[in-house]
Amino acid sequence: MDGEISPDEVKELVEDDADVRIVDIRDERSFAHSHIPDSENIPFDRLMDRLEELEGEDRIVTVCPHGKASVQAAQLIGTYEGTADARVESMAGGLDKYGMKFGLVREDDGEDDEAERESPF
Repeated sequence: MDGEISPDEVKELVEDDADVRIVDIRDERSFAHSHIPDSENIPFDRLMDRLEELEGEDRIVTVCPHGKASVQAAQLIGTYEGTADARVESMAGGLDKYGMKFGLVREDDGEDDEAERESPF
């Protein structure tokens, strides 16, 4: 692991369409509810089985709700032989901090539940 990256820096990477893989390690339901634009979901409990999907990447940023579990995920990714040359970072403060500052993408699940649509959570 190469340390932590701030939510501001992650936002810049997204806006600049940088060559980076942003890996959200939350469960699929949480990811579908909201996430950083252009991020992808690899739940932490499946990360070991899916490490080869990250092979050959130059830069990887892991994200989680509070910035704690993503440190562990970044450390795990950093130990994988296929990502040995990659810059692997965890986003400090997690999605809570990013979301409060910049907002998150919310997926439309096709349901027409008015109460659910009005709720910000």
